[in-house]
Amino acid sequence: MNNDKQRKVLTEIATVTRTIEDSYPELQKYLDETRSTLPHDNDEGSLDLKDLENYLQELKSMISKYENKH
Repeated sequence: MNNDKQRKVLTEIATVTRTIEDSYPELQKYLDETRSTLPHDNDEGSLDLKDLENYLQELKSMISKYENKH
């Protein structure tokens, strides 16, 4: 069941990333920066659900902050 939830969050991350690329190209330069917040020292070579959810929230927050400024 956790796999399904991870898959759903990954799909949403992909959707939000595409939205940034299509609608907010000026924010693309920050995508690598937000990716760097993901942990790199995971022995299993994978991310847990909390890491993915945090990353998704960061992406959404970036769009929200940008929209509030413009």
